[in-house]
Parts: sequence; structure tokens; C-alpha cells
Amino acid sequence: MRVLLQRVGRAEVRIRANDGSARVAGSIARGYLLLIGITHDDTEEKIAWMAEKVAGLRLFADPDEKMNLALSDVGGAVLAVSQFTLYGDASKGRRPSFIDAARPEVAEPLYERFVAMLRARGLTVETGEFGAMMDVELVNDGPVTLWLER
Repeated sequence: MRVLLQRVGRAEVRIRANDGSARVAGSIARGYLLLIGITHDDTEEKIAWMAEKVAGLRLFADPDEKMNLALSDVGGAVLAVSQFTLYGDASKGRRPSFIDAARPEVAEPLYERFVAMLRARGLTVETGEFGAMMDVELVNDGPVTLWLER
């Protein structure tokens, strides 16, 4: 499992229709935008580890301007967006290979389980739409961006 975490002032994901229109699927103010990739050997254990890691990270400033506060300490939220391209391999040729990304029938239930685990930890979680064409807009706060992998 790979997660690209960005601390944001705000973030929104819109689902793009074939006719060019779009609708908002999820929107948050202060919090984390998570771009989530699932691979073939991901398990419930790996998903649980990642949910615990994300929920417990202390990436927000305390009164002394030190990163000592977690998402729950600041009333932040999560925008979770599935992104199989995190497992893209562009080391050869000009077109990336995505063979390391789990197939949708494997990835979607694990993605949904991850979102449920974050919610079970008391976090407010908005989502995109699995497999849809999406536009993601964000204001990166800091910027603070972390690559998490398990």
C-alpha cells in the first residue's frame, strides 16, 4: 500500500462526466489529502497499519510552532482518493506500466476498508469515487507532503 499524504488548507475532488460536466464528490477544509494506491500483496493487516499511521501522525503545529498535533487535535478531516497510478513504473520506455497496481476487484474493497478504518478512529473522511475520472484541487499547507508505504 502506498499513500501520498499532503497536509492541506482545503481540498476537493470532482467527478468528471463524459460531457465535460463535473460534480463535487468530496470536500474538506484543514486536514490531509490522501492519494491511495493498492498493490497485489496488500492485506487487512497492512491496511490497518496505514490507517493507524495516518490517524496518529503529528503534522500540525502546536503553540510553539512544532509539529506536535495530530489530525484529531486540530479538528481536521481526510479526503481519500484512490489512485492506482502510484504503482506506475516508468523506468522503461515512455509509457508507464501499471502491473504492480492491484486489479479493481481487489483494490476497491481494500480502499473501502481503509476508509472505514479511518472513520472508526473518529476521523471525518470524504472520498472520491473509485475508478472515476477525477479532478483534485488542493491548497498544500506548508507544503507538507509525505510518502507512506507498507
